[in-house]
Amino acid sequence: MNQLLSFRFSEELSDAHQREQFRRDVMAGLNSSPKRLPCKYFYDERGSQLFEMICELEEYYLTRCESEIMTKYASEVGAQIGPRVMLVEYGSGSSTKTRILLNHLEDPVAYVPVDISTDHLVKTASLLAAEYPNLEILPVYADFTKPFVLPRARRKPTHAAVYFPGSTIGNFEPHDARTLLQQISILCGTGGGLVIGIDLKKSIPVIEAAYNDAQGVTDEFNLNLLHRINQETQTEIPIDRFKHLAEYNPEKGRVEIFIVSRETQTLTILGQPIDFAAGERVLTEYSHKYSIKE
Repeated sequence: MNQLLSFRFSEELSDAHQREQFRRDVMAGLNSSPKRLPCKYFYDERGSQLFEMICELEEYYLTRCESEIMTKYASEVGAQIGPRVMLVEYGSGSSTKTRILLNHLEDPVAYVPVDISTDHLVKTASLLAAEYPNLEILPVYADFTKPFVLPRARRKPTHAAVYFPGSTIGNFEPHDARTLLQQISILCGTGGGLVIGIDLKKSIPVIEAAYNDAQGVTDEFNLNLLHRINQETQTEIPIDRFKHLAEYNPEKGRVEIFIVSRETQTLTILGQPIDFAAGERVLTEYSHKYSIKE
């Protein structure tokens, strides 16, 4: 492994603590009205792999468009960020678009991928360390929706800049998005920067197709939340009794994604009976779209 590769693990995200937090969040969400499950739990190892497949789908325009933008304007973006930066990426995933950016930065001091999926983070960081032997890679295993501390690099950076691509900011309701942006401002400090991807409002059929692909990968990605509940709580939720639903809400300007119960049923989860009505929706994700003005 590259000598410049080291990891930081948030104390709050030890395996035992994370499992317990997952169970608490699942039970709180399923006991709420209406029911909901946090979208951050999509990204276990299998979920991260499925999302990488989604990014390659013809219908999923977001990754393709953003990659085209980064390829076309990477030099300008790199110049705007400036030399000797510590580049921090939120929800790094496979860091495909990041490579485009890293190749156009002047003497970057360190790259800090931040992710909640440990296996995916380790794999990505190791690959990048091999590809960029002179760049210090400092992976941070953390929930970026909460404040965390940047690692200390061997060389002193002039400033920090956050790279937040993929329109992930759209998963947050507007007031939560503002809170997250404020946290980023505090994290980067004076002279810091932010490069962020935001999906614009467009034709409803184009938007809805991106979340209802013909191959059913998005369907599998959404329902993977139930597989994860089964795995981490030793429950036996019958996945075939549920289905994926994604639809655009023009009034709210967002895609709303649900897991829908196909029938009336009662399931025992962590020793507690949970009732589902036929057609009842469990909210798993929002994807807000914005106008330029917004």
